[in-house]
Amino acid sequence: MWNGELLDLDAYLDRVAFTFDPAADRETTLRGLHRAHLAAISFENADVRDGVPLRLDVESLQDKMVARRRGGYCFEQNLLFAAVLDRLGHEVTALGARVLLGRTGAIPRTHAVLRVDRRWVVDVGFGGGGLLEPLPLVDGATARQGDWTFRLDHADDTWTLRSFQNGEWFPLYDFAETPWTPADYAIVSHYLCTHPASPFLGRLLVQRTDERARYALTDLELTETRPDGAVVKRSLTPEELDAVLREDFGLDLPVRPTATG
Repeated sequence: MWNGELLDLDAYLDRVAFTFDPAADRETTLRGLHRAHLAAISFENADVRDGVPLRLDVESLQDKMVARRRGGYCFEQNLLFAAVLDRLGHEVTALGARVLLGRTGAIPRTHAVLRVDRRWVVDVGFGGGGLLEPLPLVDGATARQGDWTFRLDHADDTWTLRSFQNGEWFPLYDFAETPWTPADYAIVSHYLCTHPASPFLGRLLVQRTDERARYALTDLELTETRPDGAVVKRSLTPEELDAVLREDFGLDLPVRPTATG
């Protein structure tokens, strides 16, 4: 299903600067790969913003994020990572999540999450301050990852991922264990790329999370958010944007198309 055999594993490992330790167990390697991917490949929606069609096959994902050293959004990132894990012999199940970020009500499942080896929640594509490492799929599982702390709760067949921010448990997203397929992801991705209500249309979104903070760029506004609730905002000039993309997010994005005629 994940076409890991089509992946150039050596090129991917070079892209994320990860070297296998032959003495490490599978869990340690999985955690290391998860961190390496997040550190190297930022969340970004430039193609969606610009109306460039997204292709989610392994060859296209590898060309974009590995060969051209771009980033991607959740479906791109987690489908590439699924191919990597499949190539390494892991059992990967696609799941669909509802992005909460403190919201309630009727929210569609528009986020990709992976279940790995039936015991790990894996997600390298959540721009909203998500996991740095896999989290055990266990009710009440809690983990400190850098300055962030995450907890996974289970009720009524639904798992909810929370992070401890500003003194309280903040819901990031929830998901069920009903398996999805790459085709399901493609349908939802098409919706997010084309529907007028999509949050990814009409603006540039670039994000990454490290040990101490989440960094989010929305057009020309750069925001740094820390787990204790501290927020620092900075308005960029158009001249500063390219430098911030390169130095803070590791990206050299294509020039945005302009209308002609």
